Amino acid sequence: MGKIHDRIDDRLRAFIGAQPVYFVATAPEQGGHVNVSPKGYSDTFTVINDSTVAYLDLDGSGVETIAHLRQNGRITIMFCAFSGPPNIVRLYGTGRVVVPEDPGFPELLARFGPHPGVRSIIVVDCDRIADSCGFSVPFMSYDQDRTLLDEWAQRKDSKAKRAYRAKNNRESIDGIPGLSPGETDPAVLHS
Repeated sequence: MGKIHDRIDDRLRAFIGAQPVYFVATAPEQGGHVNVSPKGYSDTFTVINDSTVAYLDLDGSGVETIAHLRQNGRITIMFCAFSGPPNIVRLYGTGRVVVPEDPGFPELLARFGPHPGVRSIIVVDCDRIADSCGFSVPFMSYDQDRTLLDEWAQRKDSKAKRAYRAKNNRESIDGIPGLSPGETDPAVLHS
């Protein structure tokens, strides 16, 4: 039923690229709350090489993933088929947060579609790539992406984005540091 893969091959790349939603899971070093975030917009995820992936981190109501990654680096990304043959792919690994001030940010940003609310890019070095059956995952139809997050970000000027991030993204719900004061400035570059 399940299989461990030594790399992200063409079949896995195609499966990952065909999914309109994926899920990101992180947790604090000890205690605290496990976080699972659904992610949409198919142009916000990329396979960099056979064992490295990245996704565009857009403005959100919390900063759990960034805080957890900076504390311990542990992350799992899951894709599951809601149509077609049943399949679940999990990418386990160590993640890092790349912010607009980092030297590699512009090159990574070019890999994604245009989105106005970019906070960072999450890069994951995968140490376990596994798939499983997904026999119990229901069939669901994909209609279209919700555009609300992009629309929300477009309505905010730099001052409003900075204030929002300062209020909501400085620390996790468990008090783990998230974005530093300098990182609450909106990215000058857009994806």
